[in-house]
Amino acid sequence: MSKTLSKSICMAIIIANVFASCVSVKQASYFANVNDTSINVIEYNQELLIQKNDILSIHISSLNNEASTVFNNPNGIATSNTTSSGNNNNASGYLVNPDGYIQIPMIGMVKASGITKKQLKDNITHIIEEKKLLLDPIVTIRHLNYEVTIIGEVGEPTVINVPNENISLLKALGIAGDITVYGKKENVLLIREQNGKRDVRTINLNSKSFLTSPYYYLQPNDVVYVEPNRQKIIAANRNQQILPTILSVLSIMTIAIAQAIRLN
Repeated sequence: MSKTLSKSICMAIIIANVFASCVSVKQASYFANVNDTSINVIEYNQELLIQKNDILSIHISSLNNEASTVFNNPNGIATSNTTSSGNNNNASGYLVNPDGYIQIPMIGMVKASGITKKQLKDNITHIIEEKKLLLDPIVTIRHLNYEVTIIGEVGEPTVINVPNENISLLKALGIAGDITVYGKKENVLLIREQNGKRDVRTINLNSKSFLTSPYYYLQPNDVVYVEPNRQKIIAANRNQQILPTILSVLSIMTIAIAQAIRLN
């Protein structure tokens, strides 16, 4: 092998080493600042307020199945839900209109936004009994658009449908493929819309306080953004710079090899 070729190969190795980088173990771990301890379990608040544009499944039943059927013909709002397991569930429900109302057959317009599912259930039950439409009605209400969005430095950014209406931030991150080694676990952004406002909170997953935080559990339409760390930004900048360098090195090696072949 000629000296020129050897120098070219050495140059390529040096450049590769210069551009190599690593991420510390501390940055890749969760709860870095949490020691052995016991923490009271957080009770998940199911009594969330219904929002405008929510889609609700409302089922009304009684001992008289035939009389109950007329109440269970939704207003044609169809949804195609993808669960965390990847299954598609086609369902239809009642869309809460911009004024905060839903329209139910035989009952009419009912105020829905700004109250809980239990309050809406009690209101519908009261109307049915007051109008003597059914005897001992049973009203069941569920959210059909209970979704959370996970984006940023995670394995698989995704929108997660939550059929059981209960999901923690940690579980959502797990479904989204976990935070990558380039994600900031101490600076996770949570965007939550409620009461006509858009609240933004920064969450530190390395802090013990997160385990008792009101943001431990997610709510419908929450958006979670994992910010990239400094290593990711540096790596991205390097990738933009390294390609021309590699091409230059390959060109030098090609010329060197051609000259070596000519000399031989």
